Amino acid sequence: MADTRQRLLDGAIATLRERGITGVSARTIAATAGVNQALVFYHFGSVPELLKQACLAETEARVAPFLARMEQVGSLRELLDLGREIHAEERAAGNVAVLAQFLAGAQADPDLAETTAAALNLWIGGLERTLERLLSGSPVAELAEVEGLARAVAAAFIGLELFEGVDPAGGRAALDALERLAVLAEVVDELGPMARRALRAKLRR
Repeated sequence: MADTRQRLLDGAIATLRERGITGVSARTIAATAGVNQALVFYHFGSVPELLKQACLAETEARVAPFLARMEQVGSLRELLDLGREIHAEERAAGNVAVLAQFLAGAQADPDLAETTAAALNLWIGGLERTLERLLSGSPVAELAEVEGLARAVAAAFIGLELFEGVDPAGGRAALDALERLAVLAEVVDELGPMARRALRAKLRR
């Protein structure tokens, strides 16, 4: 039973990757999983429910190994380097294509939108904790509230992942621009006490 259920979860992700959201059905998922399509309904009740559970299970499996690595980064530049690694690994594994299909399906399906948002929040939660640690006591933290900043960074990377599919050079240029912003944040942190107070006063206006 557990093996069949897992094969269906894996089959749903593989079908999304190969056929896109419009090519997903009980028949195509079952064919990919190598089981009878009636088992889709036996284990999950419906194709949308299978997709929702597959989305969360796949994201949890992908996020877990990266959370520990996020805890080890010591600067915004190191965090960006890790972001580049995650970006490259997710694209190579075909997960960027899967994310694009979930986002596309979510536009017309409120339930899938809620599930996709929950999956993205698994990434955002780890990113927010890391940013809180890295920006603690920094004037940069006063420029952008950390919770919103974490979502802005996540949204930027999602956009870059999709954008790079049509303009790889533009995607690389955008990542380079983010790296320059990380360097700027380091420069701000190295300012003397008087300059930091002046910056804080300027930001409060």
